[in-house]
Amino acid sequence: MANKEIVEKLREQALELRKHLIRLCSQERIHIGGDMSSADLMTVIWLYALKYDVKNPKWDARDRFVLSKGHASAVTSFAQAIRGCYDIDDVFNEYAKDNGRFGMHSCNLINPYVDVSTGSLGHGLPIAVGMAQALRMKKSDNRVYVVMGDGEADEGSVWEAAMYARHYNLGNLIVWLDRNSLQVSSLTEDVIALEPFADKWRAFGWDVIEADGHNISEMVDIVDSLPSPDSAVPRIVICRTTKGRNISFIENQVEWHLGIFNTDELCNKALDDVQTAFEGGK
Repeated sequence: MANKEIVEKLREQALELRKHLIRLCSQERIHIGGDMSSADLMTVIWLYALKYDVKNPKWDARDRFVLSKGHASAVTSFAQAIRGCYDIDDVFNEYAKDNGRFGMHSCNLINPYVDVSTGSLGHGLPIAVGMAQALRMKKSDNRVYVVMGDGEADEGSVWEAAMYARHYNLGNLIVWLDRNSLQVSSLTEDVIALEPFADKWRAFGWDVIEADGHNISEMVDIVDSLPSPDSAVPRIVICRTTKGRNISFIENQVEWHLGIFNTDELCNKALDDVQTAFEGGK
């Protein structure tokens, strides 16, 4: 069972992360819907799971992280900042600015804490598979963590990578998939039906875990029970989430895939919503 003190600390950090996102969304247009749906799983990955040295982002013994869902860059940047990679104010001051390290998609040319530049959906997993195999060839005991969106699974490159990972026994590869069931324009099932989604991954030979992507205790238990990095079977954690989680007026609203809180009233309402949800245990 997950340590209660650790879980409560992570819950507090996830709340902090959400508040940063809301404040950024009051000054810039960001992918707020998907940022909010992945805030809890990103908290668990960056503030609990990853073996990482914030003072040495290119440390060879680190776990690797690939944001295949490249438009979730804001939530990633704030999770990294809470971990200590940079100051929180750096993200606010540099986001979407010329020569800034932070923007709509993460870029490793200007930010050393980004392993892979992403944004073209469906490409992150194939790159992560290559990284996982390279670590195996180096006899490394490190893992590659990938955060994907469910809409990416429309891409054939995802399934080619899935086949490759199982064929080459890449058990050091861990995918966390944000299953919020919404794409930029519609429900995922209306664009290209994914269900039975978990069964599809199992058919490709993966170890599949279905989880509540807003239950931090459950996700900590999943991290604690990960098999050894030298295991043969890649794992995917399909996290059931809500787009726009804990902000009442954007939850499950397709138009809030990308947006800005352009009034103080909207920003304050969103801040009140996430605080109320936290106090209510959500």
